[in-house]
Amino acid sequence: MEKRYQVFVSSTYVDLREERQKVVQTLMEMDCIPAVMEVFPAADEQQWEFIKKIIDDCDYYLLIIGGRYGSLTSEGVSYTEKEFDYALSREIPVLVFVHADPAAIALGKSDIEPQFREKLEAFRMKATTGRLVKQWSSAAELAGLVSLSLNKTIKTHPAIGWARATHANSSETLMQLSQTQTRLESALREAAALQQEVSVLRDQANRSTRSDNGGAELAALSDPFSFFVEVTSKYRSSFEISMSWADIFAAVAPRLQEHPNELVVRFALGQAAFHCSKNAKLDSGESAKVSITDIETIRVQLQALGLIQVKYAQTTMKSMAL
Repeated sequence: MEKRYQVFVSSTYVDLREERQKVVQTLMEMDCIPAVMEVFPAADEQQWEFIKKIIDDCDYYLLIIGGRYGSLTSEGVSYTEKEFDYALSREIPVLVFVHADPAAIALGKSDIEPQFREKLEAFRMKATTGRLVKQWSSAAELAGLVSLSLNKTIKTHPAIGWARATHANSSETLMQLSQTQTRLESALREAAALQQEVSVLRDQANRSTRSDNGGAELAALSDPFSFFVEVTSKYRSSFEISMSWADIFAAVAPRLQEHPNELVVRFALGQAAFHCSKNAKLDSGESAKVSITDIETIRVQLQALGLIQVKYAQTTMKSMAL
């Protein structure tokens, strides 16, 4: 019976967008079914049960490591590492592909913060220890390595796979397909319910924060807040600046009508802070953004003041973003 194998593609997204596209195209040319988290609500702790069900239904797990560790879960590990650990616990065949020269990766596609670089190196060591690993330097090279490695793995570790209902030759096979479809539909319903529940809880928390003690625990708009800005040019640097909450909000407010994701806000506020601190504009090729730790504090404060609304939503690139 002709089978198609489902392959879970795990990696960070923004820095490896081109590589993921090449790999997905290769998998489809191999008549495999790629499971990519761009189309699933993966960037929320509450949705982990849904992610696990997707991995459970996959025949193979493919891990790509570049220059970024990825967003953290409440346990302090990235979603990519958490997916990797879960695939191992389910004894799903794992294929690992790591960048051959992390130091050569473009600055915009690499972690700058020391704590993230340390976590990435530890994850890279864990993923490459005790198993065969392929190293890649370009998206085209990666796609070729995936094709060769997956073909070999399918031969040495054949999985259950999927078959068209028209090819089924027994009532047992038809029943298995029906059960699988039921599980997937149930998972989708659970994910939608979780999203709705999280949205309601966030709204309740925001209203409670604004009403408690007449807002006595919140900073006033005139209060200062010190934060760090990372500058990228020929050299990497950072500086600390203090701005009032009113000035911080004024810097990001013009972009809010565009429903920007968190990275856009980091750059917008970083540019305003650079101008305020240096009394100069950024040169061509330079960029400035607020540190990831400080932007979380800023987001929580502006949200508590009722100035912004925050939610996970699907972007125009079909991924999930804050």
